[in-house]
Order: sequence, then C-alpha cells, then structure tokens
Amino acid sequence: MSVVPVIVSHGGKRYNIELDTSGTGEVFKYQLYSLTGVEPERQKILVKGGQLKDETDLSTLNIKPNHKFMMMGTPSSDTLKTPTQKPVFLEDLTEEQRAKQMGVIPAGLQNLGNTCYMNSTLQALRFVPELQEELLRYKAPAMAEYGLGGANTDLTSALRDLYKQMGSTLTGFPPIAFLQTLRTAFPQFAQRTREGRFEQQDAEECWSQIVSQLRQNLKIQSGTAEAMATTSFVDKYFAGKTTSVLKCDEETPDELPVESEDTFLKLDCHISGTTNAMREGILAGLTEKIEKHSPTLDRGAMYTKTTRVTRLPKYLTCHFVRFYWKREINKKTKIMRKVTFPFELDATEFCSDELKLKLIPVRDKIRNLRKDAFDRERANKRARRNPAGAEDPIRTANRAGNSSVGTALAQMEEEQEAVTRALLSSEAPDWEKEISGLVDPEIVKDDGQNATGLYELLGVVTHQGASSDSGHYCSFVKKKGGDGKTWYFFNDDKVTEVTEVKVEGLAGGGESHSALICLYQAVPITSPVKEDA
Repeated sequence: MSVVPVIVSHGGKRYNIELDTSGTGEVFKYQLYSLTGVEPERQKILVKGGQLKDETDLSTLNIKPNHKFMMMGTPSSDTLKTPTQKPVFLEDLTEEQRAKQMGVIPAGLQNLGNTCYMNSTLQALRFVPELQEELLRYKAPAMAEYGLGGANTDLTSALRDLYKQMGSTLTGFPPIAFLQTLRTAFPQFAQRTREGRFEQQDAEECWSQIVSQLRQNLKIQSGTAEAMATTSFVDKYFAGKTTSVLKCDEETPDELPVESEDTFLKLDCHISGTTNAMREGILAGLTEKIEKHSPTLDRGAMYTKTTRVTRLPKYLTCHFVRFYWKREINKKTKIMRKVTFPFELDATEFCSDELKLKLIPVRDKIRNLRKDAFDRERANKRARRNPAGAEDPIRTANRAGNSSVGTALAQMEEEQEAVTRALLSSEAPDWEKEISGLVDPEIVKDDGQNATGLYELLGVVTHQGASSDSGHYCSFVKKKGGDGKTWYFFNDDKVTEVTEVKVEGLAGGGESHSALICLYQAVPITSPVKEDA
C-alpha cells in the first residue's frame, strides 16, 4: 500500500488526507464522505482529464505529495445532521432525571410502622396510566386541601402529590403526608395497639377506601362535543354493572322474580373447601342462597339470587375473600387454601346473555389475531437466528445421529421451518379491518369499557401470615415493555425485578405470599407486538 498526503478543498474548507493510491476512486469518495457528509454519488472531484470516476485506479493518476483536489457537491436534505446539543451521560443526570428514564426500577415506599398494607395498595394503583393523567389535572376544592394546622385533608390531592414525589426519586420514599391524610379521612387506619404502636390493617380495606375517595372527588369530562357530561373517573374505568334476579326456590306461581341493577367496584372470589381457581370463586359469589320471608307462603323460605355482569370496566379488580372472623379464638383468620388465578382472564362467563352476544365475536377474533401476531413474532426471531440458506445446527446434529429419533427430530425442524417461511411470506392481517363492525356501537362510545371480555393481569397485592392483623403485605406489578414476562416486586422500600414464574407462585396454600387482590387490564384491540418485531 502506497500512501500519499493530499489536500482536498470543499465548501471553503481544506482537508489534509492520506490517500491510498492502491485503491479506487470509489474508496476515495467514501473517505471524503466521512469528512464532508456529501454522499459519494453527489461528489464531483476534478482530476486531469475531467471528473474522478468510481472505477478509476488511483495509481494511474501519478499523484504527488501535497497534490490539491477540488471537490464539489452538497449533502442530500435527509442526511443526518450533527446534534445541536451535547450528549448527556447517565452519570451526569440528577436523581429526578434518572428516575424518569425508561426501564429504571421505580421507587419503593418506606414502612412507617405497619404500613405495608398501604404501600402495596399504592404501588399497584400507581401503574394505571389513566389514573396518573387524571391526577395531574386534578385541583382540589379551595377549602378541602388544607385543614387544621395546614395539613392536607384531601386524599385525592395527597395521592397526586405522592405519585409526583415518587416519580422524582430512585430511593424508598417516606409517604408521611399521604399517611396522615389517610388516617384523618379514615380513623380506622390510626388505631393503635395497647403498647401504643399502630396496628396492621387490611390492604383490601385500604384499597376500597382510596378508590371510594377517588370515585367521589376525581371527576372527568366525557361524551361528545355537543353533549359533554361530568362523570367519576372510577365509574368510567373501574366500575362495572350487574343485574340480579331473586327467585324463590319453592313453587310460588303468584310471586314473580325480583330484578335489580347494581354497580360493583370489585368481583369477590369466595373460597370454599372445593375452590381451586379464581373463576370458580367468582362464579360462586354470583349465585347466592338467601333465606327471607315469602309473602306468598307467609313463612320463611330459601331464595336464589343470580347475578350477571352487564358492563365490564377497563380495569377489573378481583378480591380473594381470604379473611373471616373465627369465633373460637375471637380473631380474624386467613383461609390458607391454594387458589390459582390466570394471567389472561376471560370474563365473558360472568356476563349476562345479552352482553355475551356483544363480546364473544370480538373476543374470538382478538384471540386469533393475537395468536397470529405472536406466531409472526416467533417466526421473525427464528428467521433472524437461522437466515435463509443457513443450515440449522440442531437439524444437522439430528441427522448426524443417524437414528430414527434423530431423523424424526430433523423432520420436525424442517416442518417448523416450512411454517416459518409460510408465515413470513403471507401478509399480516389488518387489525382495524378485521375488527371493524364487530364491536358494539354502544361500547365504542365508552372507552372505559372492555370491548372483548378479555383481561391481562396487571398487578397483584399479596399477604403473608395467618391473619389480617398480622403478617406482611407486598405487591407485584407487570413491567411495561421488554419481554412482557418481567415483573416488579414491591416489598416496601425494596424493589426488585422478578420473572413470571414468581408471580405464578402467588396462589397461596400456606403462610407464604398469597394473592389478595388481582388487578386486571382489558386486552386492547391493537397488535400486542411491534410491526418490526
């Protein structure tokens, strides 16, 4: 290789370059591209006899040291420009800036003395994006936010402020102000033991009280521009509706069944000696036996109350009724039975026949589309691991084994490869086109409803121990993005990442972690994977 120092003039600037005379004109142009930003095809370099061509052998030009070249040309408009701001490194960011970075483990909450019940509840609710957006817009009534001594007496604004503070730190935050407001609004959480310590409380009761306050205070505008209406945030996103029929178990022709409607903020999973799964416990709770006076029989009789859901909210809260009052020991006791819960919940079986007719066609279509999307994602990953023309090492090893098992495995690999090629060569379905017309128009108008009947598990509040007034509460929340199988484990101020396997083990069966509240989010009517996945 022969290198000659040369000078190139372009745009009023001079560049000192070491030119490799054993190369071609194309190589020289790419060298200038890295300095000037002008693409090779847009460069005009003047040499003896005209312009330098890509195929020109530079050794034929007999270039002497310090030879001067003149280059003309400008970069195309879409060429990347030099950043106007200097790069900022992670170690240079403030704690608040680092806390807002994508993928950073969120802040925990310090335990202020048997306050794990509150910490676990707050962490699960924090990951509802619509709640965060509405809290930022919330303004408390003038006289409600500050009471005696300047303390905040409005729980909704206290929650807003707490989440803001948690979003600005990476360490365990002390929720002192929120705890004071909670105890002011609900004195039950300020109860003390004989020794003067604050008592442990029930996370489900804390959850219900916080949600009830949000239901009362957090109002949003909904509807069309012509007919705007004010509604409760909780009623829109967390509340469902039911219809119930109360009918006497005996023959009473003159006594008609009594129908009623109601609103629910959670579905209770009742646990008996035969309950193995959450859906069984919920279905059991939707059918009740009630003893009451029958006006027709003029005596007490047994009635069956059958309840069905007529509106499914976007966020569904399922409560495991694990605690009951045990008279023998005069204490609240925990049902230890193992009860499983799904990562994907099909809630259509809890619904009325009318709602089922609206949801099931959309549910079935979404399931097929999601399966297709995940299959395509796996096919893309497989294709990237084994590019076209590359021999699959597993299949090669199986063939080398020269056995019937090896041959069968190799054949299975070939069949899988054929499926992959077929998927990648076919056109991905148009989700909007496939679903258009299936979703009921009334459900379309209300974006706070679940349009498919399908839910994905978002968070779990758990309890360790044998009774509600002892033990320890924690929460698990699904991490957004990534592989979709990573969860945050909130143990007061200690926050770690765990796998989906850890969450599967929260079904109970002893004094270890057992699910008390499961928070589900409606499966969206959009592809669950990125187009370039």
